[in-house]
Amino acid sequence: QVQLVESGGGLTQPGGSLRLSCAASGFNFSAYTMSWYRQAPGKERELVARISTGGYTNYADSLKGRFTISRDNVKNTVSMQMNSLKPDDTAVYYCNAVRLIIRAAYWGQGTQVTVSS
Repeated sequence: QVQLVESGGGLTQPGGSLRLSCAASGFNFSAYTMSWYRQAPGKERELVARISTGGYTNYADSLKGRFTISRDNVKNTVSMQMNSLKPDDTAVYYCNAVRLIIRAAYWGQGTQVTVSS
């Protein structure tokens, strides 16, 4: 059974930091591109960060280096360190796994991040 379980969300003040983690199971994790998406109230889901099977990363332009995605192919986890958080970062953050060659894609249930004073 495929599972993506996010953790690490919560409430923080502007300028604060959070670290999100996603624990994967039920599929060949190292063969999948892993991503974090987010969806704010009333907005479409958007890509935040992606890390390929080879460790190459890309980020949404708006993040300006505040977020860092990483993966551990031994522990089957993908994480994202989020620094200098802003109220606009408030959203539900989702973990995503994709393997295009077999057209497989999985989503986690999401974790809420709220940035507010």
